[in-house]
Amino acid sequence: MVQKRRRWGVLVAAVAAAALVAVFMVVLGNNRGPSPAAGPGSSAPATSGATTASPSPPASSPSTTSAQPPSASPAPASSAPGGGKGSDSVAKAKLAAMTLEQKVGQVLMVSSPVTGADANSLYALDTLQVGNVFMKGRSEAGVAGISAEVGSVAGHVSVARTAGVRPFVATDQEGGFVQIMRGPGFSELPQAIVQGQLPVPALLADATDWGQQLADAGVNVNLAPVLDTVPSAEFAPQNAPIGAFGREYGYTPAAVSSHGIAFAEGMAAAGVGATVKHFPGLGRVTGNTDVSAGVVDDTTVRNDPYIAPFRDAVKAGVPWLMISNASYPLIDPNAMAPFSPVIVHDMVRGDLGFKGIVVSDDICDAVQVSAVPVSKRGVEFIAAGGTMALCTNQALLPQLYQGMVEAAQNDTAFAKQVDAAALLVLVSKAAGGLID
Repeated sequence: MVQKRRRWGVLVAAVAAAALVAVFMVVLGNNRGPSPAAGPGSSAPATSGATTASPSPPASSPSTTSAQPPSASPAPASSAPGGGKGSDSVAKAKLAAMTLEQKVGQVLMVSSPVTGADANSLYALDTLQVGNVFMKGRSEAGVAGISAEVGSVAGHVSVARTAGVRPFVATDQEGGFVQIMRGPGFSELPQAIVQGQLPVPALLADATDWGQQLADAGVNVNLAPVLDTVPSAEFAPQNAPIGAFGREYGYTPAAVSSHGIAFAEGMAAAGVGATVKHFPGLGRVTGNTDVSAGVVDDTTVRNDPYIAPFRDAVKAGVPWLMISNASYPLIDPNAMAPFSPVIVHDMVRGDLGFKGIVVSDDICDAVQVSAVPVSKRGVEFIAAGGTMALCTNQALLPQLYQGMVEAAQNDTAFAKQVDAAALLVLVSKAAGGLID
């Protein structure tokens, strides 16, 4: 194992050239880190740059009317990976017992600093009944120290507030620059481009160990692996969100698929749900949606070969899939990916046949979506067919939440979409033992 780590160290040094480090240091100030993809989104939250404000009730805003629902309703929750008749019945009973506010809380994931919850995080969990947490930032406290923080935060998702439903606790543990949890008990994960040079069985074994470390810390969802394919090593430095940080497993869909799935299966073996990202791919863009607007992929088409790793992962049973924040005009010229029924519903549910949880990349701090009012972002994502909206700025979460509650109160069609998304989340939680 020591020799393997030394070998990784040499490879990482070769990949992380001085120019790469310089780019990384610029992006590190962003609350998501190198590139959200762990979303959250293309992102992986790193250090929190969000402004902390005293908690206060969400400001009222004009009623929001949802967009037209997708051509078909979201996939039945019973078909979610890990679901079954028992999980279905438990989930349906819980959904029936929930208020609208609790249902909306189940389809949201709010960030909380991995070094300790702040007032905004606690307001979202205690008052708004948000049912899922993303541990963001950076910590060197190790498994024991981080486990204590995770347990403290998760404890705020109480039986009384969420009808006996415990939270999905996620983090971003890809490797390389994108590793939120470090210290005693955690391995130093190499970049994905280095992981991609390992034999598949070796990566599977290592990922199982890494997943067990997360499980020991109380994490049950990892917003990884990245399944974006960067076209070539030559283009990688220009690909700001992925290639510039060595987050890709290789330069062909086949290489990305084999190693990305090995990573995901290792997580699953440890009881941690993997999240493949960022559909339909960020390997061909030059801008980073976390820090730039107008990020467009003008190459990818609906049946593109670069979608193959996502299709393969779905066939392998991966439980979570994250949507990119970029625009794909050759697929949908009218909407960015997180707000596109063509991408979120028709492609993910239809073309890929995915039955699991479709999570957004961060839709709170990402500059790419800044032109859309915060109160409408969660509404538009769920209306497009999404399951869970990720917000890595807990100070903005109340706006996201209130917009969704008001939309459901004023639009019966959207209220049904919230029910369908919440049921899918509850089925997955029931299958994972997260419902009392």
